[in-house]
Amino acid sequence: MTEAELLAMPPEDYMNEQQLAFFHQRLLAMRQEILKRGEETVQSLRESELLPDPADQATLEEEHVLELRTRDRDRKLLKKIGDALTRIDEGSYGYCEESGEPIGLPRLLARPTATLGIEAQTHREIQQRQFAG
Repeated sequence: MTEAELLAMPPEDYMNEQQLAFFHQRLLAMRQEILKRGEETVQSLRESELLPDPADQATLEEEHVLELRTRDRDRKLLKKIGDALTRIDEGSYGYCEESGEPIGLPRLLARPTATLGIEAQTHREIQQRQFAG
């Protein structure tokens, strides 16, 4: 099933078996890609060697730091993917965890791990800004 076919479905078909299967497959593909990148990072770090020029060595170490920071974000995303797959199994995927309303296909296509509808997410971000400042 394509995104266009998914979006063409009538609203009463929201989170039917086909849509759940589509997102299940998309989440599994995301997880596989993250795991692959993680393996590539581990291999790259194992193969790196000390460079004679201190500037080159510093650049290499900075690249490693950035790569590890990216892998940390991936690690957090892996948890969200696992949680989303659990919600698919439980039958709650695609619905806002605060309001129970549908999150919406366009939002889920953009962010398959979304747990909040647009209104709830906007409200949460406003609250976070108020308490952060």
